[in-house]
Amino acid sequence: MKKITVLFAILMMVAACKDKNPFLADWNTPYGIPPFDQIKTENYIPAIKEGIEQNKKEIEAIINNPEAPNFANTVAAYELSGQLLAKVSGVLFNLAETDSDSTISKIEDEANKLLTAHSDEIFMNRKLFERVKAVYEADQSRLDREQQMTLKKLYQAFTRNGVDLADEAQEKLKEINQALSDAQHKFGDNLLAQNNAFKEKFGIPVSAYPDEMASCPDRERRQAMFEAYSNRSNHGDEFDNKALCLQILKLKAQKAKLLGFETFAAYQLDNKMAHDPQTVDAFLDEIQVAANAKSKEEVADMQKVMDRDIAAGLLPKGSKIEPWDWFYYAEKVRKEKYDLDEEQTKPYFKMENVRNGIFYAANLLYGINVEPLDNAPKYNPEVDVFKVTDSDGSLLGIFMTDYFPRSTKRGGAWMNNFRDQYVDKDGNEVRPIIVNVGNFNAPTDSLPGLLTIDQVETMFHEFGHALHGLLTKCHYPSVSGTSVARDFVETFSQFNENWAFQPEILAQYAKHYKTGEVIPDSLVNKILSARQFNQGFMTAELCAASILDMKWHELSEEQLDGIDIKAFEDKVCKDMGLIKEIIPRYRTTYFNHIFNSGYSAGYYSYLWSEVLDKDAFDYFKQQGIYNKDVATRFRKTFLEKGGSEEPMVLYEMFKGSQPDPKAMLRARGLIK
Repeated sequence: MKKITVLFAILMMVAACKDKNPFLADWNTPYGIPPFDQIKTENYIPAIKEGIEQNKKEIEAIINNPEAPNFANTVAAYELSGQLLAKVSGVLFNLAETDSDSTISKIEDEANKLLTAHSDEIFMNRKLFERVKAVYEADQSRLDREQQMTLKKLYQAFTRNGVDLADEAQEKLKEINQALSDAQHKFGDNLLAQNNAFKEKFGIPVSAYPDEMASCPDRERRQAMFEAYSNRSNHGDEFDNKALCLQILKLKAQKAKLLGFETFAAYQLDNKMAHDPQTVDAFLDEIQVAANAKSKEEVADMQKVMDRDIAAGLLPKGSKIEPWDWFYYAEKVRKEKYDLDEEQTKPYFKMENVRNGIFYAANLLYGINVEPLDNAPKYNPEVDVFKVTDSDGSLLGIFMTDYFPRSTKRGGAWMNNFRDQYVDKDGNEVRPIIVNVGNFNAPTDSLPGLLTIDQVETMFHEFGHALHGLLTKCHYPSVSGTSVARDFVETFSQFNENWAFQPEILAQYAKHYKTGEVIPDSLVNKILSARQFNQGFMTAELCAASILDMKWHELSEEQLDGIDIKAFEDKVCKDMGLIKEIIPRYRTTYFNHIFNSGYSAGYYSYLWSEVLDKDAFDYFKQQGIYNKDVATRFRKTFLEKGGSEEPMVLYEMFKGSQPDPKAMLRARGLIK
């Protein structure tokens, strides 16, 4: 009797813990937004563990289903499984990027270990794979196209994650995946610490580096900032990433070899649009040649301005443009050539006004409406929450913005989902909850957040991703929204940039923060005239980073032995003809995209996607850039379909032809 009483007490305690854990209950919040104020750090790991147990039971139910495998009882059932895990992960990993501290970092690390092991269990489960394989190899003619693509993606998830490996090889792959998870997490922590150290030393966040370099007349300070910025996590201290980079690269090379690929680049590209490293290398080489030629012209223009400073006694004789001079003298050249000074434009680009302009453009093109959602839960006071509806008033989703730097936020700008779009088991459509995050110029005691031209463009870029997530109309999470090939996903974010400086849209949002005056036509014309300015530099540094990414991931494990990171970088830059005044946009030790994100052997995708985006915009210009029929077709063909069709099939459906491969080079002014 006593044992029963004790057991009952334990069960009651477990039940009470579950009741107190908000992840284990339905969320009685507006539109199912996470109740951030109720979520405690101690809730995450128990919820993840519970989610894993639930998911294991769901997987077992699929495996043990006595009926013959079909799409509904195997693939669709899998797509609807793991919802508690998705619920917890959606919150934890968003906050780990935006509101991290040592506690959250440790929780994220533990969660990654648990989720990596669980993922390996699923995708190395031969019994589950046999059911998926049976559906894949059966007649698919009765499946619609979205179902076929969902099935293909799931089948490849197994084959690309070691389901066919022998037991010993599977165990080795599990070890590699866990080691990768640990090393990547450590890489991110080190970089966040270095970004904060940069801010402490120079008084500006890393995100403000280009702006500060363009306006700082003190050459010694510029050099010091350049050297600190370009050597982040490369100082031989506790935050040094060199050994971690090589460890991550070796682990990836081992993984690729186990899975039957010569290099990790070959593995990564096998299911992308580009398909193989040779295609990407040739694509990038052509761009780099054009960018190098243009950047040499830009150096010559800047040197002329520097020579005048030398003649005026401002610099020693014989001074030459160095990497730390580029932003500063490029800004001087821009002022001379186009009479364009960012101090003139910033007052018209108050963050809130720019955001209104983004919403206006989306309404103009796609008929959607965005309105503030007052009293909605927020994970940080700086977050703003909006309700997004279609022209008929139906809900499209919830959109959050979090635009200013914090010491707890990683650098850069990005879009993410707290909740994906899908159709649940009862046929109800679940609409997404999406966030755009940035590190733009923050308000001060005397000024609101006033943005640079590049930051305005970045805001439009990230909302392009948000539109892709908000407008999607798919049934299955794995193909909804931005769940498309990596070298296709940037098409829609970059396409949205094209609207940032259209005169008609500027007239709606570019208003002086003090007077409310609309930006004058003379200033608009200067912005438009300078659109191709400095594109040699911009393209060269981006392409150089893409080439560096590819070259690292084209190495085998043996080739990585004893390699010196700086010597390797120097050789890659020399081989590509990069001029000494430019370095890759990201050097190895702070290349977060490829060492702690999903862009390994994939950073080229920004340029690859830009070919599609610029060709699509050329088509818009031919038909009229506010042509409702074309915009509707763009929405229905791309933004609503997510990954439910092959990328090039969608593109040809939209335009009626393949893209012009020179469209991007022309748009950047690198060729005529």
